[in-house]
Amino acid sequence: MRRTAASAAALAGALLLAGCGSGDDGVADLSVSGAYMPQPVSDMAAGFLTVANDGGAADRLTSVTSDVAGSVTLHETVGTSMREAASLEVPAHGRLVFRSGGSHLMFEMLKRKPKQGETVDVELHFAESGTVKVAIPVKPATYRPADGH
Repeated sequence: MRRTAASAAALAGALLLAGCGSGDDGVADLSVSGAYMPQPVSDMAAGFLTVANDGGAADRLTSVTSDVAGSVTLHETVGTSMREAASLEVPAHGRLVFRSGGSHLMFEMLKRKPKQGETVDVELHFAESGTVKVAIPVKPATYRPADGH
């Protein structure tokens, strides 16, 4: 009986310690994937990407900057309406997805029209995590990713 109790206590301690290293430490852990910009046909362009948060705390994307545009705004789609957003949440253990037909980045007052094969440098500014730099590849104007992103 003592051996069973001691084994159970050791197992409980090991599980407790394992839980301490789970990455759920109350901070955001952000990464960016699937970024692309369809080649613009006017003085505006859209940008798409996914921000994943593997951390235990939410964060907010508060703004985006790029030297290719006079301004970059956040747009969200609610129902069938698109509207500019001051910021967008990246939930803990969740994702913020910008995709064609949904929420997106809007590059306005382009200083030059990026061409297919180039990249556009952007800085994503988060309330808690600071700045994340991303190089967004420019794809054909009609590009649609296979995953529907």
